Amino acid sequence: MYKNELAKLAGVSNRTFQRYLATRRPILTAMGVSPFARKLPPPAVRFISEDYCIDLP
Repeated sequence: MYKNELAKLAGVSNRTFQRYLATRRPILTAMGVSPFARKLPPPAVRFISEDYCIDLP
């Protein structure tokens, strides 16, 4: 899933979502997610959706 898709599902702008991800950078880096990645692996999507309370379709 792409970062911009998660931002839309969360109901926030891409910039706001990027700021949120910056606060979780150490956790995402430990999962192997690059700060410049556009597409997120399933474990990262699951973590973000649980942490940010996003209802996935």
